[in-house]
Amino acid sequence: MIQLGSDILDVVLRTATVYLVIVFGLLLLGKKELSQISVTDLVFILLISNAVQNAMVGDNTTLGGGLVAAGVLFLLNFTFRRLNYSSKTLRKVIQGEPVLLIYEGNLNERNLKKESITEEELMAALREHGVDRIEEVKLAMLEIDGNISVVSKDFVNRTKHKKQVKGLFKN
Repeated sequence: MIQLGSDILDVVLRTATVYLVIVFGLLLLGKKELSQISVTDLVFILLISNAVQNAMVGDNTTLGGGLVAAGVLFLLNFTFRRLNYSSKTLRKVIQGEPVLLIYEGNLNERNLKKESITEEELMAALREHGVDRIEEVKLAMLEIDGNISVVSKDFVNRTKHKKQVKGLFKN
């Protein structure tokens, strides 16, 4: 009976260690969200999961060992999500902060480089928002979810115009 408890504790410790190493490894690579993961990143993650499977369960390849490992992964993931929700400092470390890419039609090349975003990727995001040129952008941000949000100068002008028109009909 002591051996069974020791096997379970071994699986718990191994699984927790592997989970933490992979989470911090992915954070070091700068991947914070699924939308930032490329095909090669996905293949990497799939191969890593296969490579560390035995490291998590060791010699315990039983159903029980697998269920304990899965339970530990669920518990760790839940714990990280709760800590992320309750701690602003941890949230900054794990998710980061929005990054300014364009302001008033001016490209912030330093931030593009820092975030490893090519000008082609940025232009694709602008086109998705109906903008053809960088000069037409009031504000473009790389959000914490990995998406690029864009506010065009035209959108700002339309919004101002709508507010002005609405104000005319209030009386």
